[in-house]
Amino acid sequence: QVQLVESGGGLVQAGGSLRLSCAASGRTFSSYGMAWFRQAPGKEREFVAAISVSGESTYYIDSVKGRFTISRDNALNTVYLQMNSLNPEDTAVYYCAATNKNKKYFYTRTADYNYWGQGTQVTVSS
Repeated sequence: QVQLVESGGGLVQAGGSLRLSCAASGRTFSSYGMAWFRQAPGKEREFVAAISVSGESTYYIDSVKGRFTISRDNALNTVYLQMNSLNPEDTAVYYCAATNKNKKYFYTRTADYNYWGQGTQVTVSS
């Protein structure tokens, strides 16, 4: 069982930065692949970024490549999402998620993740 708690969301102007954190409970955090998703009003939840159990490999959707960075600290049971050059299209509730599926692959579907946080709101003003 893994419990996830996000923090770090807020209101920021276009071009600004935010760093999201996701703290995980449990002693097996380092065995889970982690990801960030987001959901804008009236839209489906979409994959943003994923990181391997070791933290050595990452995967991003095209729209955030070069602007967002996912990282993790297994000693602290925490995964991060550094978001730079934010624009209004990034406005959404951001969720972290954990999967114990095959660690050879990255997963982008919500159905592939076992555990979810409650979400943190990110609002980017123009």
